[in-house]
Amino acid sequence: MGIKAIIVLLVGLTLASVRLAEAQHQATIAKIGWLSARAASSSGQETIVRILRDLGYVDSKNIAFEYRYADNKLDRLSALAQELVRLKVDVLLTAGTPGALALKNATRTIPIVFLDVTDPVTAGLVDSLARPGVNISGFTSIEAVLAGKRLELLTETVSKLSRVAVLWDPQNPSSVQEWKESQLAARQLGLQLHSMAVSSTDKYESAFSEATKARSAALAVLATPLAFSNQERIAALAAKNRMPAIYSRGDYVENGGLMSYGPDQTERFRRAAVFVDKILKGAKPADLPVEQPKKFEFIINLKAAKQIGLTIPPNVLTRADKVIR
Repeated sequence: MGIKAIIVLLVGLTLASVRLAEAQHQATIAKIGWLSARAASSSGQETIVRILRDLGYVDSKNIAFEYRYADNKLDRLSALAQELVRLKVDVLLTAGTPGALALKNATRTIPIVFLDVTDPVTAGLVDSLARPGVNISGFTSIEAVLAGKRLELLTETVSKLSRVAVLWDPQNPSSVQEWKESQLAARQLGLQLHSMAVSSTDKYESAFSEATKARSAALAVLATPLAFSNQERIAALAAKNRMPAIYSRGDYVENGGLMSYGPDQTERFRRAAVFVDKILKGAKPADLPVEQPKKFEFIINLKAAKQIGLTIPPNVLTRADKVIR
């Protein structure tokens, strides 16, 4: 064999080994399809990515993410879900009932992990919490159960409270359920509720105006992607209308809201990352029970209280897990 032939053979072997190494590298990268109802990435996404990194998953090395955002247009979720399925990702991840329903309708084979789903059984996502029975499992936020607790905290905070406005999204199945639960809880607490049904950002101003005309003395903001995306705006409108408000998450309070009560945020993000880790290691969602929050946090913003001339009762203040002064 001549020298040229040997060189050609060596070059060919080198190229073949490089292609093989590239193929093996690509094969070891797990692809995560991430469906979000919101307009852009959130601190929650960043937290989950960080926790996955702590579990050994490094972006672009052994894991890759495909993000799709619905820009708060829930009717876009179905098409985006199908798009992620066509990419043949290894695991699908989403927050909220609308996204979870869109993914479940798009595939019965690719594993799906959800978080922030109010009631996955009632929504038809799983057979039961203990035995999901399908290709989907995750972390439920039990928001419908907590709706009554938030109204109770409002009655303890605002003296002689009788009328409360509730901000919710009629296009979101979870929000509809929370609104129903709020009405049940209100009857037990002797409260009259004013419905602030908002499905687009341009309706917030008029919704607050109508709530004020209805003599609503406080506000309960239900958990929806639309509200999450407009935290500062909602908090500012509540302050402008001198309306004490309670929210589902602490970041509302950090963005100027009065107080919040809900599941500990770090816990839910950590559990979602663990679900992904287990599935990538071979576990089936059908065998992974849906988890519920074990830790809750009550946060109060005294700056926001002062802004609207509200004094937080001592018995309420002492129960707070965190106070912003």
